[in-house]
Amino acid sequence: MEKQLHLNLLASRPPVPGGLQSGSKMRMGPGRKRDFSPLSWSQYFETMEDVEVENDNGKDISFTAEPISLTLYSLTTLHTFRIYSSGQHGPVLLLLHGGGHSALSWAVFTEVIYNRINCRVVAMDLRAHGDTKVKNSDDLSAETMAKDIGKVVEALYGENPPPIMMIGHSMGGAIAVHTAAANHVPSLLGLCVIDVVEGTAMDALNSMQNFLRSRPKTFKSVENAIEWSVKSGQIRNVESARVSMGGQVKKCEEPLNSPGVSKSIGEVIIEEEEEEEEEEGESNHKRKKEDDQEVKKESLYTWQIDLSKTEKYWEGWFSGLSALFLSCPVPKLLLLAGVDRLDKDLTIGQMQGKFQMQVLPQCGHAVHEDAPEKVADALASFMVRHKFTELKEGFLC
Repeated sequence: MEKQLHLNLLASRPPVPGGLQSGSKMRMGPGRKRDFSPLSWSQYFETMEDVEVENDNGKDISFTAEPISLTLYSLTTLHTFRIYSSGQHGPVLLLLHGGGHSALSWAVFTEVIYNRINCRVVAMDLRAHGDTKVKNSDDLSAETMAKDIGKVVEALYGENPPPIMMIGHSMGGAIAVHTAAANHVPSLLGLCVIDVVEGTAMDALNSMQNFLRSRPKTFKSVENAIEWSVKSGQIRNVESARVSMGGQVKKCEEPLNSPGVSKSIGEVIIEEEEEEEEEEGESNHKRKKEDDQEVKKESLYTWQIDLSKTEKYWEGWFSGLSALFLSCPVPKLLLLAGVDRLDKDLTIGQMQGKFQMQVLPQCGHAVHEDAPEKVADALASFMVRHKFTELKEGFLC
């Protein structure tokens, strides 16, 4: 039950059918065939942009973009938000990621949905996440993050934005609700929230710090982080993990022998294997220690954002979320990994037909990563039913 409660803040570690579960020993034998190498954003999105946004007292807003490489020219901008996008026509699908993730968590989903319906996709790194740079990255209040969304929309489209369907996962779903309720996106068509419910999210907060402490602090490489994310069940789709984990980790800024840097998950794996294989002899032990020394010569990777330091904002993200969601006047879709996530307010609201709900079983918390086609099908059906867009030729709801 405790693990289930973690699901509404960031990706937890549910059991993986046929694979290793949370707490199991992760093996990295030489015969491994699965490919955990990183994939580039450019395989899934058409462009990458840095949207430049002035602070509340600023007047001018602009952005620069290139299809592949990125160059910034402004020296005065206080905030730059990393944006990945595809498409030029149709309603905008504005995608907001969960806590600790980045816009790249939407990569595989973007490729799928863009081939299903007429739309354009915009996925953004929220403040303090991914490659977004803001002056006060410690301010992760729901109010501030909701204002960020409005500013980015204005930066991209000016005073007359196109119709926008806002879609948020976990923390991003909560921020999407706050953004919609505050009317920061005046051209909002609809709202889709993925696997975040006030009741279970609030229940999870008391044990969240323990969960965060249980995760690896460092990884010896991006590939190692990708492998951990798949084997631990954080992301069940290997392809998605290969593109999205690069947005979750960064190179450590501290020296490797600093007290602030703990063992990498690679070193833990090596030690666990040693415990199991002591009978194979001292030569095996010596080889692994030599490999361990090679790891120490390289840069380690750690989490892009320290979620444990954001605790003071957690309650503000989720408290009152159900009522706020139900009060939004636009058509609403709630996608859940399990029906047990529903709280009382949402159960009543669903019975009254105030929103559409769909449960996608056999998925972890990162529903849009684990099952991008199922999420795309549900969203396409919802948008076509409400006449927000049309299916592309060859696809049926």
